[in-house]
Amino acid sequence: MPRAFIIVMDSVGCGGAEDARLYGDEGADTLGHIAEACARGGGDREGLRKGPLSLPFLASLGLRAAMELSRGKPVPALGEAGAPRGQWGYAVETARGKDTPSGHWEIAGCPVAIEWKTFPDARPAFPSALTDALIREGKIPGILGDRHSNGVAIVEELGAEHVRTGRPIVYTSADSVIQIAAHEDPSIFGLERLYDLCRVGRRLADPLNVGRVIARPFVGDEAQGFTRTANRKDFAVQPPSDTLLDRCAQHRRAVVSLGKIGDIFAHRATGREVKAAGDMALFDKLLEETPVLPDGGFLFANFVDFDSEFGHRRDVPGYAHCLERFDARLPAFAALLKKGDLAIVTADHGNDPTWKGTDHTREHVPLLALGPDLAPRALGRRDSYADIAATVAAHLGLPPVGPGAAW
Repeated sequence: MPRAFIIVMDSVGCGGAEDARLYGDEGADTLGHIAEACARGGGDREGLRKGPLSLPFLASLGLRAAMELSRGKPVPALGEAGAPRGQWGYAVETARGKDTPSGHWEIAGCPVAIEWKTFPDARPAFPSALTDALIREGKIPGILGDRHSNGVAIVEELGAEHVRTGRPIVYTSADSVIQIAAHEDPSIFGLERLYDLCRVGRRLADPLNVGRVIARPFVGDEAQGFTRTANRKDFAVQPPSDTLLDRCAQHRRAVVSLGKIGDIFAHRATGREVKAAGDMALFDKLLEETPVLPDGGFLFANFVDFDSEFGHRRDVPGYAHCLERFDARLPAFAALLKKGDLAIVTADHGNDPTWKGTDHTREHVPLLALGPDLAPRALGRRDSYADIAATVAAHLGLPPVGPGAAW
């Protein structure tokens, strides 16, 4: 039986969303702007990288062709040679917003029509009834933050005060999210206490229709600085209807979820969940899991560093370097694919590091498909991310899921 893989490059959008103006993102283009910045030297950083963006493997599958189709204008060369040898195109998100759950759910065949609750870019950002209940039911002395912020910046700013007062740092963004940061040291706050507080926050957020409550643990001190750890945990609502993961579970197919897929789908039908600290460690896990995935199995992976480490920090050289490291490892993954396998590389939204603010950007996402016996062809524009789920379900011989159309 054939196997299937979906690999999500978190936030690696390719520009051009027709409704981007509704989100203040008209003109945003994550990949295109990174490539242009690198071409003129804006992606250089001493000791990290230099020169034009080089993604020869992704480009050989058709990435540059997909970018040019999406944005309607040329893109600097990405180091490719010859015509695309993969299947390539781009997809349009039909769900509202530009956040992680709705993007992944649509990839898995469950586009969301609801309007997620977001919080105003004001101080305070959260309604007092919510924060009062969080303080009371979470048994905490108060909160810090209560505004929109980049997660790294707000921890650097308020970490010392958190240590002194025991008050967790609570903040949000343009996404439907409540993020709670606290020190992992039990003498200061503690990881399990943070998770318990997020469970309280999840319950309080349910009536408001908030997509995620995220635990953001960190370590360190005022003298050495504070650093977020790999013990992040997302408390998400469940998808409102069946996904590709549910189809696999219903038909007793092996499922492996890499990275934060389990959190995004509220651990429903996510099979064996595998995590690692950082994308390169996670790629090691991908290379371990690919040869042993059973026939008929499905592996779903999210590589988050593009977004969390570089997109939100508006770090063009860092984002470019992350792309190049990822690209350099893809040939080893491709070499492990067996006859009949289908692998799809895509994204869930954009996060243009040249854009204003620190939030996600509303964009198209690239579609790149590969496999040992997959014939090269242009996929063109796909009108929903759900076409990915439809294609994978058909490939695995599963009943259809969602409104997408297989290619």
